[in-house]
Amino acid sequence: MSLLMTMINLVLLLSIFILFVQVFPEEAALRPSVVNVGAIFSFDTINGKVAKVAMKAAEDDINSDPSILGGRKLFVALHDSNYSSFLSFIGALQFMETDTVAIIGPQSSVMAHVLSHLANELHVPLLSFTALDPGLSPLQYPFFVQTAPNDEFQMIAIAEMVSYFGWAEVIAVFSDDNQNRNGIIMLDDQLAERRCRISYKATLPPDPMAKRSDVLRELAKIQMMESRVIVLNTFSKTGLLVFEVAKSLGMMEKGYVWIASTWLSTVLDSTSPLKPETANSIRGALTLRPHTADSKRKRDFISRWNQLSNGSIGLNPYGLFAYDTVWMIARAVKLLFDQGGNISFSNDERLISLTGMDLNLSALSIFDGGKQLLKNVIETKMTGLTGPVRFNQDRFLINPSYDIINTVETGYRQVGYWSNHSGLSIVPPETLYGKKPNRSSSNQHLDSVVWPGGETIKPRGWVFPNNGRELRIVVPNRVSYRDFVSVVNGTNKVQGYCIDVFLAAIKLMPYAVPYRFIPYGNGHENPSYYELVSKIAAGVFDGAVGDIAIVTDRTRIVDFTQPYIESGLVVVAPVKKISSNPWSFSRPFTPSMWAVTAAFFLIVGSVVWVLEHRINDEFRGSPRQQIVTILTFSFSTMFFSHRENTVSTLGRLVLIIWLFVVLIINSSYTASLTSILTVQQLSSPIKGIDTLISSSERIGFQIGSFAERYLTEELGIPKSRLVQLGSPEDYARALEKRQVAAVVDERPYVDLFLSDRCEFSIRGQEFSKRAWGFAFPRDSPLAIDMSTAILALSENGELQKIHDKWLSRSACSSEKSEDEAEQLDLQSFWGLFLICGIACVLALFVYSLLMFRQYRRHCPEELDSTSHNNSFSAHLRTCLSFIDGKVEKSKSSSKRKRDSMHSDV
Repeated sequence: MSLLMTMINLVLLLSIFILFVQVFPEEAALRPSVVNVGAIFSFDTINGKVAKVAMKAAEDDINSDPSILGGRKLFVALHDSNYSSFLSFIGALQFMETDTVAIIGPQSSVMAHVLSHLANELHVPLLSFTALDPGLSPLQYPFFVQTAPNDEFQMIAIAEMVSYFGWAEVIAVFSDDNQNRNGIIMLDDQLAERRCRISYKATLPPDPMAKRSDVLRELAKIQMMESRVIVLNTFSKTGLLVFEVAKSLGMMEKGYVWIASTWLSTVLDSTSPLKPETANSIRGALTLRPHTADSKRKRDFISRWNQLSNGSIGLNPYGLFAYDTVWMIARAVKLLFDQGGNISFSNDERLISLTGMDLNLSALSIFDGGKQLLKNVIETKMTGLTGPVRFNQDRFLINPSYDIINTVETGYRQVGYWSNHSGLSIVPPETLYGKKPNRSSSNQHLDSVVWPGGETIKPRGWVFPNNGRELRIVVPNRVSYRDFVSVVNGTNKVQGYCIDVFLAAIKLMPYAVPYRFIPYGNGHENPSYYELVSKIAAGVFDGAVGDIAIVTDRTRIVDFTQPYIESGLVVVAPVKKISSNPWSFSRPFTPSMWAVTAAFFLIVGSVVWVLEHRINDEFRGSPRQQIVTILTFSFSTMFFSHRENTVSTLGRLVLIIWLFVVLIINSSYTASLTSILTVQQLSSPIKGIDTLISSSERIGFQIGSFAERYLTEELGIPKSRLVQLGSPEDYARALEKRQVAAVVDERPYVDLFLSDRCEFSIRGQEFSKRAWGFAFPRDSPLAIDMSTAILALSENGELQKIHDKWLSRSACSSEKSEDEAEQLDLQSFWGLFLICGIACVLALFVYSLLMFRQYRRHCPEELDSTSHNNSFSAHLRTCLSFIDGKVEKSKSSSKRKRDSMHSDV
């Protein structure tokens, strides 16, 4: 009975379908029962094998759910390109002829560039999870969609790893195809942003055409180079061949670093177990694997994998992306139907006009719903096996991330993650998406790594191999001040203070540094140090050793080591000895200082007399006696020998402050006079650089020194005032003959110059702090290691010993060629005089108030005894007489009255 009912239902459905076709023939054609999707891969590759299984699994899962396509079937047609671009193109044409709505692939970026033009014309979306070339721009190829993270992010991850470990240079080994070549170009840009660079690019034939001889030739070159950090960007067959050859050359031993792109992680995931020779050849390498978030769906699919693949190959993340890509197409087609769209194709009139040709181009038709289907794909929002699947406005998958894998003896171990959100971390990226991005270096972390050779200590990243070329170290061929650096006449030997420092530092390096010195200069005059440094930046030399000042312009093009001697610009001028004379005692103070000091002696004496003369008999007497008292009291305070006692509180206060001022003045005078009489004094009209700037005198400088540029550009001194001088003898001659008023040069040269020329002296202070160091190319790791060695020389005292050997001189040590002692002027003491002056004014003000109050009390008695017609002069005489009068003390007056008077005064 049930069988009969089933047959009846089928007959009814068939009848309805036939009736629908007859009544609506066009609609039936637009709603096909099968949705055709093509896939172009080389199914003999790891990713091709994994993708084939994953895509068929997705096809079965979609077709088992009628709600996805409304009862229609999804059919994924597979085309094996077998590594051939030609077969890939043929496969694409075949799909275009059979009403295919979308194509998954191609596998390589080379064909993606070609087929994307075809897809653009026929409006058939191309979706690829393996052709991840950064050069496949959606602006140029709008119908091409990358459904896995673009290689740009993989290169950013590698660049951040290089920066994290502190390496400055890497060597790139890559297959010469679009995807790998463009990936290395992107890596170069990303490294440059982090002040790193690719020092050499080794190209290999496209995978899988590379031969052992090709690899051997490039790796032999790399062995001769300094960098030991190698980035390998290729595909699995070429990549494994590179590691095999590297192992045979000893390049998988201690000191090397290998970072492979995602191809190596696919080998580790899909080929298990590895052959022993393969596992041994890749041990210690780092690689990346596209990160997919953990989920139940993912775990369920992994558990099904062995059944789906029959154990033929292991699952890798690209299998998950393949599965999700098929689902993206299915969902986009479903949405197309829901939007009222149809699957229809129309002829291209441009192709119809070519009917006279043997090619059946008219079979190629334009997918009418292609633009809408593409829009639906780009707007996909779903959760797949790889996690949330969405595209940003640049059509990149959101939150690209990678696992960082370290191959070890037992297989591999994960040492961290990289994500575009948070950079390097040791926690899964999805746990950080809810937090604010923090890409600072202090927030970047990875677990410990086992490097090639089993080392756990981070490799230096560069070495000087025994068969590598020697460093070309340029040294200035000086003709003056040869104690610093010089070339021995008739030989290639160089010597001097700077050379000895370099040789001592080289001995402390933890590795051998082959080098050879190359003199620079014509031997007739000192070379230009700016030109010398520029040649290092241009790659002519590998470093410079000598008396090279560290200045701003030079640090922009080269790196300097830690300074090994301080330097700075100073002014040297002729000086004359100042002999003693009978008036030497007056030299400590300037005339203005003498005048103000004498004036204050008189002022303080007068103020104390005013405060004391009414109550103190020692300050009274005839006018002549009082003037003498003021003078003797004032000047005797200089020696603290005044015999007059002060009685009033205000007088004592003023005297105490004045005695403090006198103490300071006495001490300063004594010290200055002692220096004048006991130390040789030198005099010169040049007091320092300020004197030269304000004058129009000519100034000498050493040929090749940075002093010329500093004087003109920083201090604004015209070039017409500057005179080139080539040697210490030229210095002395120009100064003695007054051809220049002074010479400006660096302190080490000047110290050597003055060691046996005591008729000249440094005037003023150093006005430009500098130092000397060794120069190396930008980002050279040698500069860092040499700096460490120089610091060690400084700490163990060796640097001072080298200095004493070459630069210590004693000819003028007994004669101190110091600056003339500056006279003490008012500027140094005006604060003391101001305090004393304020004290005197305040004391007189308080005294006046007290006198006025006492006079008011005395005034009524005077008014009663005097006529109201008295003149103003009479009142003034009365007031002055009161102020000048002595306070009378009667015999019957009590101690209380005396104390009252004292307190009033």
